[in-house]
Amino acid sequence: MVIPNDAQSIDAAIAPQAPEITPEEANTTVNDDLHQLLAILPPQIAALIQQHEQSSKLIEVILDLGRRPEARFPAGAEYLSKTFVSQADLDYCIERVGYFGGDNRAGIEQTLHRISAIRNRSGKIIGLTCRVGRAVFGTIKMIQDLVERGQSILMLGRPGVGKTTALREIARVLADDLHKRVVIIDTSNEIAGDGDIPHPAIGRARRMQVAQPEFQHQVMIEAVENHMPEVIVIDEIGTELEATAARTIAERGVQLVGTAHGNQLENLIKNPTLSDLVGGIQSVTLGDDEARRRGSQKSVLERKAPPTFDIAVEMQERQRWVIHENVAETVDAVLRDRRPNTQVRIVNNEGKVTITHELPQEKGLTMPGRAPLHGLRSGGWRASGRMVPPKSITLQTRPTLSPDEQAFETMLNDSLDTSAMVHSEPAGVVELLPGTESAMGPNGEDILRVYPYGISKHQLDQVIRTLNLAVILTKDLDSADAVIALRSHVKHHSKLRQVAKARHLPIHTVKSNSLPQIVRTLQRMLDLDEGSIQATATPNLFSQSGSSDELEALEEARLAVEQIVIPKGQPVELLPRSARIRKMQHELAEHYRLKSCSFGDEPNRRLRIYPA
Repeated sequence: MVIPNDAQSIDAAIAPQAPEITPEEANTTVNDDLHQLLAILPPQIAALIQQHEQSSKLIEVILDLGRRPEARFPAGAEYLSKTFVSQADLDYCIERVGYFGGDNRAGIEQTLHRISAIRNRSGKIIGLTCRVGRAVFGTIKMIQDLVERGQSILMLGRPGVGKTTALREIARVLADDLHKRVVIIDTSNEIAGDGDIPHPAIGRARRMQVAQPEFQHQVMIEAVENHMPEVIVIDEIGTELEATAARTIAERGVQLVGTAHGNQLENLIKNPTLSDLVGGIQSVTLGDDEARRRGSQKSVLERKAPPTFDIAVEMQERQRWVIHENVAETVDAVLRDRRPNTQVRIVNNEGKVTITHELPQEKGLTMPGRAPLHGLRSGGWRASGRMVPPKSITLQTRPTLSPDEQAFETMLNDSLDTSAMVHSEPAGVVELLPGTESAMGPNGEDILRVYPYGISKHQLDQVIRTLNLAVILTKDLDSADAVIALRSHVKHHSKLRQVAKARHLPIHTVKSNSLPQIVRTLQRMLDLDEGSIQATATPNLFSQSGSSDELEALEEARLAVEQIVIPKGQPVELLPRSARIRKMQHELAEHYRLKSCSFGDEPNRRLRIYPA
């Protein structure tokens, strides 16, 4: 067997992805008590670590029976010796550490080091992970303003990113600097170290130990009932009972600071065990009006209750944290498929914190058959000034309304009139300010964002895609340029009119959910010539499945209309078709504003198209 050299590196992929920490970068003070960890290791292994050039950056030491000892650093993992670890080496370490609890963890008194055991089937220890615990003072300056608010804070992040280190420093600042009564629930003695005397890194905060991990939720409640804390600090909330206990504590007015495993808040929302920390998720059934307004299904997911934690911090890296200042708003946005409003806080090389804000955006605005468009809120017809009142509007004088309000109210009422035909002013050349961008249509025109209400989305998509119109369907009224709605719905639902009026959105009504009616309405909205729409009409526009039978029948009707009915003014009878296909032929005839009727008996029933 060939044994590699001592300095041979192991694939860095197996090493914890912990970034390098230096006091110069983070403007912090680090205390690691490394000599006390080395004191429990076999002398030959401890000597090798002391001589290593990266000993100050050591993350953990791995001792597995029958394998070579291994040290892990931020840059990767390295073997320390050619000699394999023996049972005597493991026993040497076990004799010098504390008691291994139910979670197979032990520690060294008054230090933050953690020794975790791997056991065989009979319970004998055959491996040890000796992790270096460091007290890093000054880590919470990134969120010190949030800590001082007195709101509950939840820290999220992958293992090894520094959640427990930040939690320890938060407890110290709250106890020493803000003079609050802080109680730490230390299940594995990882926050305040092993032994009965807590580590000085927690300051004046008190520590309650947990006999067994499954009793953590009971100790949490006991701390509130017996010791009157103002702040409870909890590490690794991981069970439903602990989540319930956290809610009970928060409802009693005690500030909570805790951690949970999960890279992002979305992970917690999808976790049925811990989702109660962010309010819980439930399925609700919407009414018809609300479902149409949202443009969603009637059964949707919504937040069940107020979140246990007011603020969430995603620790993406040690020097880069994402802040959710309002967890309730973030959860609501995620459940409605919107991007939440977040802060990104970064510590630069000079130790200064920079804060940037990420504005919320819609996630799924796309044009049919095209790539997603970005920055939609800054462009469009409303931004370019093309959404102007019709020329034919006559203002009604109302002393309580301004001229602009009178013009819009008249336009809104006219758009609901069955006889009103809305024609926009011809659009001139729009000059964009330097540095601004606008989403453009297929021919360079501005995009029109339309909010559908009570209209078949499938048919709208079919018309937009087939005719290649510069239209986007949106579920957000705030980003819409206009509303397209079924006339019967608008007449009997005043709420839509009120919302549209408040946002200065014109409402364009459709008489029925038929393709010709939808085409004509979009034609008016885009100020397109009627002939151009008819000229581009193809059988694909009216076909439901795109089958050859449908396309053949629709092409027959189109040729009859364009070559006989319109130019010669003569009626035409088409070939016998099924009721479903005849309905499509009726729609095509209606598209050309021609009358049609079916006559004859099945299976020879057919369509007759009459001239206008």
